[in-house]
Amino acid sequence: MKTIIKHFIKGILTFVPIGLVIYLIYKLFLFLDSLLGNILKPFMDENYIPGIGIILTFVLITVLGWLSNRFIGGGIVRLVDNLLTNIPLVKTLYSVIKDTIHSFLGEKKSFSKVALVSLPGTNMKCLGFITSENVGDFYQPLNTHVAVYIPQTFQVAGVTFLIPVEDVEILDVKAEDAMKFILSGGMTSK
Repeated sequence: MKTIIKHFIKGILTFVPIGLVIYLIYKLFLFLDSLLGNILKPFMDENYIPGIGIILTFVLITVLGWLSNRFIGGGIVRLVDNLLTNIPLVKTLYSVIKDTIHSFLGEKKSFSKVALVSLPGTNMKCLGFITSENVGDFYQPLNTHVAVYIPQTFQVAGVTFLIPVEDVEILDVKAEDAMKFILSGGMTSK
């Protein structure tokens, strides 16, 4: 019986992660394909090939990115940007989404510096990411502080701390490796 349980646990440890990744990739594929695929399906009937929605979405986003650098396209983008930043409640949501996307994909990536923070009164340390080095722009008395985002293990949530610069140590660690380490609860080192 012990041998059967041992092999069963070995099977779980081997195939559940593989199965979950395949399932998540499949679900992500279906979601991305449905973005524009659901619009195309009625027109193409049985000629619709799964994946066309993803390709069309990629092409559309690329064309919109190209247009945003052109005179007319850029003007339209600025007009929509100004409109969304002036509507109460919408401006808060829009600015959070825009800043978050720019922090991951923009020229000035916010999650690129890994920080090691000492917890006051203890010998414990916490890993996080520098998200802003200009906290004084937000509130002048904090001009000697930086914003450090501390993600929570196994969750998407986290906490942002405003910490004096001298209490933060920047680590020479890839942000992706640090995020894997934090989200896995320290079980994954690379």
